[in-house]
Amino acid sequence: MEFCDDDLTNFEAEGATLSTPPDAQGYVEHEGAHIWYATYGSGSPVILLHGGFGHSGNWSYQLPDLLAAGHRAILIDSRGHGRSTRDARPHTYELMASDVLAVMNTLNLERAAVVGWSDGACIALILADEAPKRIGGAFFFGCNMDPSGLKQIDERNPLLFRCLSRHAKDYAQLSATPDQFDEFTAAVRIMMSSQPNYTAQDLSRISVPVLIVQAEHDEFIKHEHAEYLARSIPNAKLIILNGVSHFAPLQRPHIFNAAMLAFVTEVLPDGPPTRSSVTS
Repeated sequence: MEFCDDDLTNFEAEGATLSTPPDAQGYVEHEGAHIWYATYGSGSPVILLHGGFGHSGNWSYQLPDLLAAGHRAILIDSRGHGRSTRDARPHTYELMASDVLAVMNTLNLERAAVVGWSDGACIALILADEAPKRIGGAFFFGCNMDPSGLKQIDERNPLLFRCLSRHAKDYAQLSATPDQFDEFTAAVRIMMSSQPNYTAQDLSRISVPVLIVQAEHDEFIKHEHAEYLARSIPNAKLIILNGVSHFAPLQRPHIFNAAMLAFVTEVLPDGPPTRSSVTS
């Protein structure tokens, strides 16, 4: 029987933890912050970028399938999230995208596919735009490229409460500033409500393969916005994940993982990853 946690009660109670020890982990000092990363396995590289307020452990249901398919997984805690620190500057998706490139440079990764969820998808698309030679493809799940794509959020939704409750517990356990969750979330909310601000013309210059993945019951993103992205990004494809919401990677991993693995298999070459000393 496939794992199912549609109401996130399991996630709230137990979290999503990585049971597999990493092959390597560490910090990259970049732009006033220490950015935590971990790598698992070998093969063609896939970078996993988590959503807002969370951390890389939220990919725990995706990691085993990526490794079984022969990929190398690179997990990163976004600036200010999880084990990564932040400075006093406002959060921006562009700054977090530059953090990802800094990790790639440290690992001597010339090119990788990027799987982004929510805020991580915003980062993935910025990487696809600003560093197309480094990005083999961008898997874009549940996010917007301008504030008009956001729905009016129902604060009474119990899934949102359970998810934020889990994030608060994890932050207290992992962060170098465990007592600053409220300040941290306030700073991230400002970013979410005002960024990114890509126009259709901006989107039209993206040249890497893009898959836009929209949940049938997404609590945050308008369906028509996902369709707009698919029209505006050259050769982008759109798929709908039925029966799930913005939290699909936690709710029904088998559905999310099937789409993810099909995409990375399509965009990544077979064999070991290409390495270089690229620094930009």
